[in-house]
Amino acid sequence: MGQRLAKQQLRGMARGNKRRSAPRSRRGGRWLLLVLIIAGLGYYAYERQVREQHAFGGVPVVQDWQDWQNWHRVLRNDGFMLGYSDWRMNPLWVTYRLDNRPTQAIGQRPSRFEEDWRTLPFWRASHDDYTHSGYDRGHLAPNYAIAQIHGREAQLQTFWMTNISPQTPELNRQVWQRIEQSAMDHFVQLKGEMWVITGPVFGDQVERLSSSWRVQVPEAFYKIFIAPETADRPLRVLAFLVPQNVRGNEPLDQFLVSVREIEQRTGLNFMPRVEPSLQEWVETSIQAEPWQVESVSRRRGRF
Repeated sequence: MGQRLAKQQLRGMARGNKRRSAPRSRRGGRWLLLVLIIAGLGYYAYERQVREQHAFGGVPVVQDWQDWQNWHRVLRNDGFMLGYSDWRMNPLWVTYRLDNRPTQAIGQRPSRFEEDWRTLPFWRASHDDYTHSGYDRGHLAPNYAIAQIHGREAQLQTFWMTNISPQTPELNRQVWQRIEQSAMDHFVQLKGEMWVITGPVFGDQVERLSSSWRVQVPEAFYKIFIAPETADRPLRVLAFLVPQNVRGNEPLDQFLVSVREIEQRTGLNFMPRVEPSLQEWVETSIQAEPWQVESVSRRRGRF
């Protein structure tokens, strides 16, 4: 009888301990969840702050959030940042900084373009998507300039597929290359420091690569050069809009447009943190003279 009573008391104590430990376990889970939420919010705030430092006048944003085809994710790399559309499998914009003090050596190009692990599994652009398509794998953050200014690791990241858009050979190897060459050989030497925003323009009719139905083909590309205000000059902006169907030998000044026209074509708002009256002035005017565009407009490319 005494042994049976002792066993019952032990079982009761065990049940009591379980009842007392359960609330502690739940409290521990709540604290862990709270810590994770705080850490996540802290990282998000930090990332937002860092992103602003990698884009002049603020990160480009979608003008109309109901336009779902322009939704994108911001991906930050060494030396450049981009807004990537998983739907279009293209970057919608890429931004980077250049200056006239390049110190880095140009490394060898990799033999293949790499998939970006940050894109969706089973839905990511690959090197082979472009094979036999008739289109080049067009860099938006340029291999040459990024390598010179930001170093080898940044150069290799320009070969990630999230930095690539389909470009015709006449555009990629001629007009586009001549604009990028002018950026390093002329514009940045003239201005000392410069920010660039570049990306594709898509038409109403959706066209995709014949070799990969997932990758959408743009109808044109834009490149915006921004020279920040200094003690000697005001903010200066120069913008190009180049269609895919170029011959390749056209003068570059043929493609000059206002930033506002590019915003209307892309549905994006560039430099959103620039003071509105100043933004209105620089985005609606075409400022060729301060950039001396005429001196490079007909210059031949390197290749």
